[in-house]
Amino acid sequence: MKNLYLIIALFISLSSFGQTKTYLDGNYKPEKGGVAYVSHYQHVVDSIKAVADPNAKIRNVILLIGDGMGVSHVFAAMTANNDRLYMDQMPYIGFQKTKAKDKYRTDSAGAGSALATGKKTDYGSISVDEQHMPNATILETAAGNDYATGLVAACKITHATPAAFIAHVPKRNQYEDIATFFVSDSIDLFLGGGSDDFCKRETGPNLRPALEEKGFQIVTNIDDLADIKQGKIAGFFANGHIDAYPQRGEFLVKSTLKAIEILNQNKNGFFLMVEGSQIDWAAHDNDLGAVVEETLDFDRAVGAALKFAEKDGHTLVIVTADHETGGLSVINGDIEHGMVEGKFNTSGHSSLMVPVFAYGPGAAKFAGIYENTAIFDKMMESFDFKK
Repeated sequence: MKNLYLIIALFISLSSFGQTKTYLDGNYKPEKGGVAYVSHYQHVVDSIKAVADPNAKIRNVILLIGDGMGVSHVFAAMTANNDRLYMDQMPYIGFQKTKAKDKYRTDSAGAGSALATGKKTDYGSISVDEQHMPNATILETAAGNDYATGLVAACKITHATPAAFIAHVPKRNQYEDIATFFVSDSIDLFLGGGSDDFCKRETGPNLRPALEEKGFQIVTNIDDLADIKQGKIAGFFANGHIDAYPQRGEFLVKSTLKAIEILNQNKNGFFLMVEGSQIDWAAHDNDLGAVVEETLDFDRAVGAALKFAEKDGHTLVIVTADHETGGLSVINGDIEHGMVEGKFNTSGHSSLMVPVFAYGPGAAKFAGIYENTAIFDKMMESFDFKK
């Protein structure tokens, strides 16, 4: 693929409603707004072969969630990357409806909980029912069946989406309460930010000793991950949230690869959830440049999962979102030069359906249109273990 280069004339929207001005700065840096954008973070996309046996026994399920990622976010990143992503090589595509139990428009807590538990949850709640009693998650169920489990997130690991797979609290902002659920036999590996919720707590003792008693190896530098070859890992790579891309570097790809390496040592198989967390934040800011950067970074993690699944032959990879953010429309582009122009409809979430991409044995069942709770049901069927 030819090298991507910055074009000289870039049109940047002053608002989400289409006013533009022209920049003639070769050192262009993306700005907020619906923008015409040239991605200088292009990545080369390798070809992924079709799975050898679509009916093979499924040992592993990797669920990748692009927070806030709608069809337009995917298409904008595809255009900026010269019409090529790893996601577009996944042969089965569906759509899931995102509404929360109590609201037509959801948030990451309600939507993440539906994906994790197969049950609709109120806006803002983490994997609990109406009486605030726990709804069992796919991660907990997998652990109960002796599978390895892991969570990776490009934000605080206690944030809504990763929290929905391990914690059970009425309000998503109960970060220190959420942290206590990670001191558990249900999870083998978690990598993200949020060390203050574990180690500098206002509501209880430092959880580091308790994690170490559970056998977790504590890592605070992403480069030190390479030295760990087995065992349980708790990775804290920021006190709060991890930096946006590109400041955080290749955190998401490195973490995904390490999670697969460690969890795949379990002879039964594993469940892994990876979140591209900050696609959502970029869309809240109506910053199309950042949306593209974050989505391309997420797609590199998708590529890491697909390459493993291609070689393994017993791994189902699912890529979806919790909801759409920004009401993004792609209105113009130039594939040859990697330029895309878009407009945002809102700085909040929309109620749009979001895409589901699937690859590997059992992928065909993810085609069609269904509620977000069906993702859980389909994963459970794929694992073939009892609830």
